[in-house]
Amino acid sequence: MVQGFESDFAKFCDAAHCVGVGSGTDALRFALIAAGVGPGQIAVTVPNTFIATTEAISQAGAQPVFVDIDEATYNMDPAKLREYLESGCSFDPKTGALVDKKTGFRVTAVVPVHLYGQMVDMDAILELADRYKLVVIEDACQAHGAEYFSRKLGRWCKAGSMGKAGAFSFYPGKNLGACGEGGAITTNDAELAQKMRMLRDHGQAQKYYHDMEGYNGRLDSIQAGFLQVKLKQLPAWTEQRRMISPISEFRSSRHGAKRSTICSW
Repeated sequence: MVQGFESDFAKFCDAAHCVGVGSGTDALRFALIAAGVGPGQIAVTVPNTFIATTEAISQAGAQPVFVDIDEATYNMDPAKLREYLESGCSFDPKTGALVDKKTGFRVTAVVPVHLYGQMVDMDAILELADRYKLVVIEDACQAHGAEYFSRKLGRWCKAGSMGKAGAFSFYPGKNLGACGEGGAITTNDAELAQKMRMLRDHGQAQKYYHDMEGYNGRLDSIQAGFLQVKLKQLPAWTEQRRMISPISEFRSSRHGAKRSTICSW
């Protein structure tokens, strides 16, 4: 049942792989760990988010550093991220690694948060991440089905399909909510997906063969069953939310159009 939901949710998000986990916090933590983000490293995110975003970073062993939001979208401001990378960081002459000037820690990841179903300006974030060799883990815990028009790609892109991985929560208050706790990670990287499957199940790929230290963070079959049924209704529910919301379905800003899912905590 879990595999059935994972397959359906991966397709819904236009991603190659989906890994069901115990919560959105697990999803963020496992994605960061699997991507190699850990002690002595920095993951850049925003202060305008739920504490789970920073908990996942610190529980992976890394340190969060905040950049401010764009007042028009309430999401990470790419200009502020650029300012931090250019002014707050420097390249280590010995290793070539990007390091934070204050702490000396290596800057390795960016965690943009798609808040209230409104996606971050991902073209700008990904351009900076590519320039500075940073891993992008999307916090899409409030953005199931949200879309962003990528001028670079010339098409609409789903939340959770643009970064190295995307983390989702199925807490009952989400627009796709379970009847308890649940989460999922989407990715187009098969190796990363396999690492995350092992992390959620005590580090094992085969029963009782534990190749790494892992966690008890599996998605329960009953929750997967509820989610698989509700996922079929989500597009229609999203349209209903747009119709009754005072927020326009299409948000236009200087960063381009986004298609919001009108999601709240």
